[in-house]
Amino acid sequence: NSGASECPNGSYLMTTKRQQTDRLRPPSPPPIVHYSEHEAVLLAERLKDDHKFNEATAVLFTWIDRGEVNRRTANHFYSMIQSTNSHVRQLMSEKAQHEEEMEHAKEIFKNALMAILTQFEQITAVFTAATRQKAWDHFSKAQRKNIEIWRKQCEELRNAHSEEIMGIRREEEMEMSDEDSDENPCKKMRVCEQTHASLKEENDSLRWQLDAYRNEVELLRKEQSKAQIQLLQQNMHNMQQVSVITSKQKKMRKKLLFQQELTKHRNKCVHPLSLIKLHWFYW
Repeated sequence: NSGASECPNGSYLMTTKRQQTDRLRPPSPPPIVHYSEHEAVLLAERLKDDHKFNEATAVLFTWIDRGEVNRRTANHFYSMIQSTNSHVRQLMSEKAQHEEEMEHAKEIFKNALMAILTQFEQITAVFTAATRQKAWDHFSKAQRKNIEIWRKQCEELRNAHSEEIMGIRREEEMEMSDEDSDENPCKKMRVCEQTHASLKEENDSLRWQLDAYRNEVELLRKEQSKAQIQLLQQNMHNMQQVSVITSKQKKMRKKLLFQQELTKHRNKCVHPLSLIKLHWFYW
């Protein structure tokens, strides 16, 4: 009986644990929508929104990876890629802002450390005054021992704190020296890399624009060619219709003239051979 009662409890615990695990599991990402011109317009707007940029770039990547880019959609994708590239400049601006905030925070931190060091110096001065003979002789042996321990601890903490501040100052001086030194190869390399990256970005942007213009011109040419072919076909069809109508009109006119001549000859009672000749003449 005890074994039979333990099985349901074990199953219940496993089910409960599985439910807790399912609740803790992050939700699955939503499926990527299929490409359409309407969805492309919506995605272009989301790419300009900082809060939706990550989700939008995931959709854009999926569309490109699926092979949705073709001659007809190239301009739409180029516009979205251009918006994505614009976000790079925004990221660099944000990085510069964060670096400025970090420098400001460093300055606040350094000032706070200086204030703490000043207080350490004041406490050390108190201990130094207490250890002078005119005050020291009035303390008991146990009190002197505690004051001496406290003084040593305070001096150790003050020295460590002072060394930390000196390290910050040395680091700042080295950074300033690197910035002011024109002969620094690392700085030159960074400048060259930044210049090269900027030129490459500009060159890529111009190349993409040129490719987009070429695609657009080619599409226009194809559309114009199709329109011209359709126009020629329509003109040929119209000419054929006119030719058919003209031919019918000629036949009707000949038939009418023949009927008129036939009526005249019948009224004159001409020979049948003349009627046959008349028929050959009109037909």
